Amino acid sequence: MALNYIWIAFFLIAALVAVVKLVFFGDVEVFPAIMNATMDTAKTGFEISLGLTAVLSLWMGIMKIGERGGMVERLARWLSPLFRRLFPEIPEGHPVVGNIFMNLSANMLGLDNAATPLGLKAMEGLQELNPKKDTASNSMIMFLVMNTAGLTIVPVSILAYRAQLGAAQPTDVFVPILLATLISMVVGVAITGAIQRISLWNRPVIITLTIFALIVAGMAWAAQALSREAMDTFSVNLANIILLGIITVFILAGVRKKINVYDAFIEGAKGGFSTAVSIIPYLIAILVGIGVFRASGAMDWLLSGIGYIVEACGGNANITQALPTALMKPLSGSGARGLMLECMQTYGADSFAGRLSCIFQGSTDTTFYILAVYFGSVGIRNTRYALPCGLAADLASVIAAIIVALIFFG
Repeated sequence: MALNYIWIAFFLIAALVAVVKLVFFGDVEVFPAIMNATMDTAKTGFEISLGLTAVLSLWMGIMKIGERGGMVERLARWLSPLFRRLFPEIPEGHPVVGNIFMNLSANMLGLDNAATPLGLKAMEGLQELNPKKDTASNSMIMFLVMNTAGLTIVPVSILAYRAQLGAAQPTDVFVPILLATLISMVVGVAITGAIQRISLWNRPVIITLTIFALIVAGMAWAAQALSREAMDTFSVNLANIILLGIITVFILAGVRKKINVYDAFIEGAKGGFSTAVSIIPYLIAILVGIGVFRASGAMDWLLSGIGYIVEACGGNANITQALPTALMKPLSGSGARGLMLECMQTYGADSFAGRLSCIFQGSTDTTFYILAVYFGSVGIRNTRYALPCGLAADLASVIAAIIVALIFFG
């Protein structure tokens, strides 16, 4: 329901801004730009879906091997103490717990291509447990919020972009991204838990937070102790080594169970293909709405207004230079990436704005995209409070990113 109102708002605001620009500023290009944006973003949505087809088929196949080989069920048993607190609706030891963990792990390692199919697989499992098939369950909402919080431990792509654009120390945003994204996750889970009346003050949750804190501390030490080249090599290779290790372990588990690994992969891949086709309408719808909003100039006006307010309140003017990335990220990952690169090219990779835009990019996620694709894949129409909770996590991440950037680079 929330996405319905947001989608309508995109078009109505875009139309209003376009009329104002035409009548008062004589901008005769605004309406053609909007119509071109609808066609271009619809095409982009279809092309993204085609790209997802291959990735979904691959990872759904791998996950099917993991299921048949018993690895997903084993993960579910290991994680049951923690996930029973966060997802009380899920039966103890249910395989969907393993799927959720795999998705969150891929996100933490910055493996977007793997995270999406793993998330869709987890959503299918949650839908099987959902008593109201057109309405998001509490477990679905908690899972979506944990995704939109965008917890990232190894921001490989951002470090690579900074190196390409000549940053003196490409890894200097490593620790700030860790801190900001961890705060986003904690806030998102805490708000959602409060709405669902879940008590998060218990041993499994505290132990997990302690482990994450130790990981952050270890990564912070590595960022300071290792050379730039060593840190870049570490960041790039860690995620891929872990990913290849998972694939290998799943296949070996299948061989040990004496299943037909190839047939299991084919069965899972067929399901991935069907899922990719089912999300095309939802993906095109959200991308067209965002494209119209941007093409009308409404996004530029919004950014200008926020920048004026920040400066009027005595805030750091450099913050406003990076804000486009923060505001675009919940709407479009590729759009935010482009704005991050533009910010670094305009102001310098080592400028405050350039670094802050990288922290924004690494500590938030594409909330609208995730809600449209994940819920759309299982036919959820009533998203309940998922969007407000996801945006609250985004807001916490933006505020945390600004504070952390001021501490480290201000």
